[in-house]
Formats: sequence, C-alpha cells, structure tokens
Amino acid sequence: MASIVTIVGSPSEPSRTALLVDYLAGQLELQGHSLTRIVVRDLPAQELLHGRLSEPTVAAAVSAAERADGVIVATPVYKASFCGVLKVFLDLLPQQAFRGKVVQPLGTAGSAAHTLAIDYALRTVLVALGAEHILSSYVDVTGPSTGPELPVQTTEKLDGMARRFDRSLRGP
Repeated sequence: MASIVTIVGSPSEPSRTALLVDYLAGQLELQGHSLTRIVVRDLPAQELLHGRLSEPTVAAAVSAAERADGVIVATPVYKASFCGVLKVFLDLLPQQAFRGKVVQPLGTAGSAAHTLAIDYALRTVLVALGAEHILSSYVDVTGPSTGPELPVQTTEKLDGMARRFDRSLRGP
C-alpha cells in the first residue's frame, strides 16, 4: 500500500484541525496505507525558522514529505489565509517535493466566509511544490469542538474523502 504523510499546520493544542486529520488518517490506515504524522508546531522552532535542515527532526520531517506517495496538508484558516506555521515548513521543502503525489488540502475555519482560503492561498503553494494531483479542498466550518467526537456530517465527509484519496493513490 501507499505511504501517506499528514502535515498538520495548527499552532494550537488541542486542535480541531488535528482532530480531523487524525480521523482521516485512521480511515486510510484501515484501508492498509502507512501513515507518518508531522505536526509542525512540535518541530524545533528556532531550527525551523532559520531553515536548518541539518537538525534531525526537521530533516526527518522534510524527508518524510519527500518520500510519501500521498500528502494531507491541514491548516486552520486565520485572517483569510492558511497558517504561517505551515508556510514556514512548506518553505523548507524542495521545489518539486510534491511532484507525482496525491495531495489533499484540508482546513478548518470559524465561518463560511473563509471556505475559499484554502483554494486561493494554499493551493498555489502546493502547485509551486510540484503538486499536479490535488484533490478537492475541504474546509470544516462547524466551529470549535466540544470534545473528541466529530459530528456525523463531518465524519461522512471525511469518509468520502478517504475513499477518494485511496482511489487516487491506487491509480486508474
């Protein structure tokens, strides 16, 4: 099966963005894929900000993103754009790091007014990284979670996303 890396660009803990990614990753693991999780806020900040690719955890995260067959890039939407923490990490990746990969953008937002932020802001960066097979973006606008449970409508959307991601990884 395919190797998938999830890149969570939320600076918060707990994180609704991470909750969605964890659910999606779990569905993909059930389909037999191997998952590697990158939580950008857990990488050493100084090394990340200074672009020190020699730092072992930063180097391992970059390498995992380069080696993966599929990538899930997840971020909260702040001020009508994706999170700066995520941008710092994406800037460290080689120019064609996402070439030949299936890429799934995923976001969380406080209102429906931010649903296009992933498409107009993040998608262009993904293309700049060589992504050619970018699946339809999903932005969850159900608001903050009151616990670890996701609403049924959200899990249904994520289940469909996992099926599409799996089909895309398997090819025609």
